[in-house]
Amino acid sequence: MAATRRDHLKLGAGALAALAMSGAAAHAAERKPRKLRILILGGTGFIGPHEVRYALSRGHEVTIFNRGRQKEDWPGPVEELLGDRNTGDLKSLEGREWDVCIDNPTTLPFWVRDAAKVLKGKVKHYVFISTISVYEKNDIPADETAAVAAYKGADPMAETAQTLAKDAGLYGQLKAVSEAEARRQFGEPATTVIRPGLIVGPGDETDRFTYWLVRLANPGGRWGADVAAPGDGTDPVQFVDARDLAEWVVRMAEQRTAGTFNGAGPARPMTTKAFLDGVAAGVPATPKLTWIATPFLRAQKVNAWSDMPVWIPGQGETMGFHRRSIAAALRAGLTYRPLPVTAGDTLAWFKTLPADRQAKLRSGLTPERETALLAAWKA
Repeated sequence: MAATRRDHLKLGAGALAALAMSGAAAHAAERKPRKLRILILGGTGFIGPHEVRYALSRGHEVTIFNRGRQKEDWPGPVEELLGDRNTGDLKSLEGREWDVCIDNPTTLPFWVRDAAKVLKGKVKHYVFISTISVYEKNDIPADETAAVAAYKGADPMAETAQTLAKDAGLYGQLKAVSEAEARRQFGEPATTVIRPGLIVGPGDETDRFTYWLVRLANPGGRWGADVAAPGDGTDPVQFVDARDLAEWVVRMAEQRTAGTFNGAGPARPMTTKAFLDGVAAGVPATPKLTWIATPFLRAQKVNAWSDMPVWIPGQGETMGFHRRSIAAALRAGLTYRPLPVTAGDTLAWFKTLPADRQAKLRSGLTPERETALLAAWKA
């Protein structure tokens, strides 16, 4: 029988932590994996540090490559190579060999092309972290075989971070081109493409997930008693904890699993109402939710994903966005922490940030705008 929100509230932090560790314990009980030499391009962003720490815990030898702008305290020896893919500075990678390369930050196709000039024949397995946004349409539920967005520019290899910043619509197109370039350069049998959905958890600087934790916890009484919630609670949501994603990526490298996979979750379909109940259980809180119809939100110019984070209307042209098939990922061993654990851990991390950062959420409604929205809805 599935646990209810009341059950989660009764569990307490210790029991929830034990529940969260059940999947990790299962993997720890497996036969110790063969030691790998792992190159992680990036390594200091959102999922990279989780990959590094998990790989170290599995006994692997880890090298990271980046510009050296962020420093981390690692629980073991990590080799750090410096370079800049924007300028083509990959000299520190030359003359080296690794068992697997995990490419986290690539958005621009020329990054894959240039990496291949140095790494082709020097790595046995290439794992490319893509995005669920590569798909051409989101109007129906679909799996990895659905058509991806076609690049509409003149030369994808000429695109830069500057052009991408000017046209956000290029993001999915360029990720799709990058996927194709990865397969072309490294060969399909040696290439894994992972398309994550919304990535959440400790370290997420977008606040898309964190908004709901802070809003439901309502620190300092910044918001009113009523919580504006999108739609009628039945729209689906998909997301994945960065730690679950990172650990799965490392296990995919250990198994040399090739192919393309939608890296989203949870394991079973979840509605917006169940999502907010799970968040409330982890914060913890007992919010008073006021569900506001989607047409009314549109009329009030309240945008899905930004003003109402995580949520996307489950009808019309976005009906399939949060209904992507994750069957292949589940078969390949993707596991999930309970949502209340992700919520509690993320809020605890957020509270370690400076006070001025906590006061300025980067997603979601401001208290003033939510108050006005609720007043208009009730009127």
